[in-house]
This record gives sequence, structure tokens and C-alpha cells, in this order.
Amino acid sequence: MTSPRWLSARELSRGYAAGELSPVEATADVLAGIDEHDPAINAFCLVDPDSALTAARASAQRHADGTPIGPLDGVPVTIKDLLYTAGWPTLRGSMLIDPDSSEWTEDSPAVARLREAGAVLVGKVTSPEFGWKGVTDSPRTGVTRNPWDHSRTSGGSSGGSAASLAAGLGALSVGTDGGGSIRIPAAFCGVVGFKPTHGRVPIYPASPFGTLAHVGPMARTVGDVAEMLTVISGSDARDWWALPAATEDFSSAAQRFAGGSLSGLRVAYSSDMGYGTTDPAVRERFLASIAAAADLGATVEEVDLEMSDPVWAYHVLWFSGAATVVDSYGPGALERIDPNLAAALDRHRDFSAADYIAATAVRMDLGRRMGLFHETHDILLTPSMPTVAIEAGRDSPEGADPDWTSWTPYTYPFNLTGQPAITVPNGLVDGLPTGLQIVGPRHSDALVLAVAAAVEAVTAVPTLRERVSA
Repeated sequence: MTSPRWLSARELSRGYAAGELSPVEATADVLAGIDEHDPAINAFCLVDPDSALTAARASAQRHADGTPIGPLDGVPVTIKDLLYTAGWPTLRGSMLIDPDSSEWTEDSPAVARLREAGAVLVGKVTSPEFGWKGVTDSPRTGVTRNPWDHSRTSGGSSGGSAASLAAGLGALSVGTDGGGSIRIPAAFCGVVGFKPTHGRVPIYPASPFGTLAHVGPMARTVGDVAEMLTVISGSDARDWWALPAATEDFSSAAQRFAGGSLSGLRVAYSSDMGYGTTDPAVRERFLASIAAAADLGATVEEVDLEMSDPVWAYHVLWFSGAATVVDSYGPGALERIDPNLAAALDRHRDFSAADYIAATAVRMDLGRRMGLFHETHDILLTPSMPTVAIEAGRDSPEGADPDWTSWTPYTYPFNLTGQPAITVPNGLVDGLPTGLQIVGPRHSDALVLAVAAAVEAVTAVPTLRERVSA
């Protein structure tokens, strides 16, 4: 029998409803898995067994009474340590934050919605300091490793989320994405990560990275991601950018192509977005995904996006936010942070107000161009990452530019535009996962999920669950 910790949220929900499994059993198995496997991975920065088991027992009683709150009632969930979670400190991987500096009484919107839905909050998972880079290590929590190969990074900045999911240490996780921070680690760890349209999931407190920052669901299946998005999306008065509640259930919408046909869908693809360089073996897996989309009946066309790398504009907006965060902690803060963050701020500190306006103009023009692009193409497919996971403990591959954006070229443009983008596993290269990125126009979250579910259904990708079971 499969260990409960490997079951999807949907499998758990069905087991609870049938009386074949209890939320207490599932939570206890996840906690045991954390004890056994997390020391080698280092995905968790806080685990609260007492709180988790108390929530699980309450969920078990609701299921026994026939009154579960919904499909996530009793499902073990982890929270990235950038999001406020009542009762637990939010330390953001930084030694600048004193855990005793607050009573920690408030939930971020996504956390509040999960708690209201009866999900079992198991603990908090790691992030690089303030979520600043594409790998996960920090002065406070050390290096988070990839469950597929402990010598490789989990990716970042939602690396604790992706690693815990891949290792079967929770069915769902809440991540954040300001430049790829959900999609990079999800691709590296062989799980599903979705950056929804900006505003689809409310954010509070407001991110210092402004509207680059998104909150989104991560899981081992597209169906679970859709189920979770239904719960955590919707308006919240604390976020003035938040969109109204969607008019459709994302879980149901994700089944749009359940019959196995993408007929009529106009799919564009680019293996390098015009400025990147993709590893040949990763490109081969990507082209296999393109062939699968064509086999499903989509009209598939390779396109030249005529796009130059918008990295300068992204750096202006991103590092202005990062500098503001660090400067808020006063004199001496630079000496107490990740040395590589301090070096990056030194490289990118001399931006002017005029630079910020110019970067915003680049962003607006990119959004305009992608809006026009999607008038003739429903979906854009790219590799999620140009390589498999790099060596753990490094910010960049050997010989690469020190900025993490130098090796993550396909993710941050869609933070500039606010478009929905998901990564789904599409194969292994040298025993390490690769990912397919599916991008849609703004507000097409349901369509992106539906395409992801269709591709997932026809893509046979080995999982760590299968390896462990074997």
C-alpha cells in the first residue's frame, strides 16, 4: 500500500470520504517522513507536530460527522517562510529578523483561506534570504537540497516548497514567485508550480518587489494545483491589487480537455525565447512535449517572439525592492545578510528614479506586445528552465554570470507582464527533472491549467514516489 504521505490531495480526500484513511494517519505519516528524510534535504525551517495533529483530529471529526468543509479538509500543507502564518514566526531566511520581535498573530490571505478550508498546516519551508535568488540557501537555514540528488539545488526561491513536495512531505505548498520562484524549483524538483495572473491570489503584507510578486499553489499534480487555487484565490481587502473571486471553479475548469483533445487550440512554442540558450538534452524533452501537444490536436507553430532579454528592466525593479528591504533594517544590515545578496546589491544599487521609470516603460511595452501576441496564439510553450538543477550551494552554474537571472531566462519576463505561467514535469535528463512552461494571456488561468492537465495526462514522467515504492 502506498504510504499516505505520497498521496495527492485528491487521493487523500477520496480516502477520507470512503473511510479508508484518516487525516490523523496522513498527517502522522507526513511528520514521520519529515523526521526521516528532511535532515538530508533541509526543506523545513519549522515543524509544529502538536498544532498539525490537533488540526488533523478536528478534521477527522468533521469527516466522521459527514461535515467536511471541502476537498482540502485534512490535507497536509506547508507554507513558504515569506508568508505570515499566525502562531509561527516569519523569518524569511534572514538573521535580521528577531523571532521574538512580534507575536505573529496574523495570516497572509492564502494561509487564511487554507486554514478556513480545513487544511492541516504542518510547518514552514525554506527560502533564500527575502526570496532574493533562484536557489535556496540562507544565513538562517543553510542549504536546501534536491530530493532527486542531494548534491544539486532544489532551486528557489520556493525551494523548500518544491523539495518537500517532491519528497512526499506534504501534499500541497504555498509558494511565491517574483521572477520564477515557484517555477524554477518546481521544474528542478519534478513537481507542478503555478504563478497565476497577478492579483488572482491576494498578497499581504505587500511585497517590496511590488507587482512583480505573485503567490501561487504548488503540488505534485495539476489537479491538486487547480483545487488549491480555487481555495486561495479571490479578493482580500488588505490587497488593493487583488482580483474579484473567479466565476468558475478552477478544479472543474482544469478538466476542459479531459477528453484528450486540444483541437482548435492555437499553440506557439519557442525553445529559447529568442535570447536564451537551452541545453540540447533539455531541448529534446521540450520538443517531445511539443509533439505531444500536436498529437492532442492543437495547431502548433514555432514562433520568433522578436524579444530581446528584458533583464535590465527586471534588475532595476527587482533590486530596487531588495535594497529597500535591507536598508529598512538600518546601519550594519549589509554586514549581516547573505554575502552574495550584499554583492548583488552593490552591483545594482545605483539606479535612479529615471531608470525606474524607463524600466517600467520596458515592462509596459512587453505587456503590450504579449497581449497582441495572444490575439493570434492561445498558449505559449517554452522550457521552464534551460538546464537541470545546478550544484547545491552555488548561486549560479560554474563560469556563469553571478546574477541568478543569467541562468533563468524564461521565467522573469512573465513576472514583468503578470501573465499566468505554470511548469509541469516533462521528463528526466541524467536522472534529474525537466519542466515545460505553459503561458497564457492575463486572466486565462483556467485555460493554462486545462492545457497543463491535458499535457500531464499524456506525459509519462518517473516520480520519486515510484522510485521509493520500487
